[in-house]
Amino acid sequence: GQDAGALGQHVASLEGRLGQQRGAAGDRRSALLACGGIEVAGIVAVDQLTKLLVRMEIPLHDSVPVIPGLLNLVHVRNTGAAFGFLNAVDFPYKAPVVALAAALALMAIGVYAARLSSHERLARIGLALILGGGGGNLNDRLTLGSVVDFVDVVLGGWHFWAFNVADSAITLGVAAMLADMIGLDRHASSTV
Repeated sequence: GQDAGALGQHVASLEGRLGQQRGAAGDRRSALLACGGIEVAGIVAVDQLTKLLVRMEIPLHDSVPVIPGLLNLVHVRNTGAAFGFLNAVDFPYKAPVVALAAALALMAIGVYAARLSSHERLARIGLALILGGGGGNLNDRLTLGSVVDFVDVVLGGWHFWAFNVADSAITLGVAAMLADMIGLDRHASSTV
């Protein structure tokens, strides 16, 4: 009887400590996701505001030189995926298929982001940038059926694919993820 009682108290103590650890981890994760959520929402907001200004001020397929021979503001639409992939291809239900693929990718990235520990700062920043950029472009796909691109960089007469704030955030996010993968964040923190 006494052994069973002691065992029951030990199990209850372990369950209590495990519950506290789960609660603390959940609170920490919620706080981290809230911070990431603010970053993501900020990226989406800036992206959508810039695209709204372009739609209001620059007619579709027009170009406004900012730095002649180097940088133009344009108003073009991308019905495909990244870097114009599938832009010239047409198939039934293209807009919802591309939007669904983007939404599924963003959900997978969000699940991955939620599993990162708090010390993986660079990876969290990278994923927040990717989610914000992906969210901005997904909003375009869902509301307009295409993504508004407006930055046209010209190098030696060659035009890079037109892009937007969301694309820039995604590119920076991928760079941050690559830096995290090769350990730049760990190396920088160990030298301080």
